Amino acid sequence: MASATTDPRPISILRCANCGAANRIAPSPRGAPHCGTCGKPLPWLVNATEATFDVEVRAAPTVVVDLWAPWCGPCRFVGPILEELARDWAGRLKVVKVNVDENQALALRYDARSIPTMLVMRDGQVVDRIVGALARPQLVARLEPKLKPRKPPAQVPGGTR
Repeated sequence: MASATTDPRPISILRCANCGAANRIAPSPRGAPHCGTCGKPLPWLVNATEATFDVEVRAAPTVVVDLWAPWCGPCRFVGPILEELARDWAGRLKVVKVNVDENQALALRYDARSIPTMLVMRDGQVVDRIVGALARPQLVARLEPKLKPRKPPAQVPGGTR
């Protein structure tokens, strides 16, 4: 196992919506993060850069990449909605935020001519593209069919592994 100083995976601090505990989480293509204190699924919202993007979008849940900029009014409208959806769909959705001003190669790679541009990804592939700000009901209607079905958590006798 690689140490924290040599592990190339980015580490995010995710706060549990249930108990408030801070959890150090590395991206994983095989699952969704759960709180180390209470075991509940964590809202998975991270910032990515050109260096971390490819590892962040390889995740088991559906991934929404939010290509945004801090000066963009519609981006500031959509951002809190995506944060709410990450909480509401914890374990089923990962939101990856990419500031296009700081990561222009990613904006070019995904042809983000207008922002916000949201890329819906499953298994590392873009399955939908949303350009412009949508109100929460419209965004839910667009995203919900692309979420993987909810699975009951696996129970391991004596704790989790």
